[in-house]
Amino acid sequence: MPFMFLRETARAYRERDPAARSMLEVWLCYPGLHAVVMHRLAHAVWRAGFITLGRWLSHLGRFLTGIEIHPGATIGQRLVIDHGMGVVIGETAEIGDDVYIYHQVTLGGTSSAQGKRHPTIGNNVIIGAGAKVLGAITVGEGARIGANAVVVAPVPAGTTVVGIPARPVEREARKPRFDAYGTPCDPCIDPLFHEIELLRTELTALEARLQVHERQDERL
Repeated sequence: MPFMFLRETARAYRERDPAARSMLEVWLCYPGLHAVVMHRLAHAVWRAGFITLGRWLSHLGRFLTGIEIHPGATIGQRLVIDHGMGVVIGETAEIGDDVYIYHQVTLGGTSSAQGKRHPTIGNNVIIGAGAKVLGAITVGEGARIGANAVVVAPVPAGTTVVGIPARPVEREARKPRFDAYGTPCDPCIDPLFHEIELLRTELTALEARLQVHERQDERL
């Protein structure tokens, strides 16, 4: 089982990163893979009741890779952490299968109380560079979180969110696809810009109505 996990995870890097030229390169040069392997060991030790040893192994993994994953976090299959430096995954975070995380991402808690306080990430989610997902919220399956977004509310499945605080953006219905950095390259992905355009349209309509009333007053 451990060998199957390692092979599947390495293959996910090879298939999803065009910069990966060979499996040997993935094994030797991808800190995200090294961090996940270290976490598997630390998590097993943690669950066995050796809390301090689990934390030490996690700390060692952070020292070697620049990626901090608490040994209590639950991680699914084929997690890809691209670039990786500065990623922080908290103790009660839960990550599904086939998730893609870029550098400087934080899955953080917003409470000092014990218990569930970190996000739950569904399957096939992409989290862009610098994004912060905070609190015991759920990010639904297939969601996309844009680079540098700050997510403090649940994200429905299949939704793309961007901005601070993160807001959903409307996108054309398409087949599932990979969005680099979780950020779509559609012509308009800024929800504030969309709202401004709606206000501009309404203002134009009001000006037209006002001109009609002014003409009627002049006739009187």
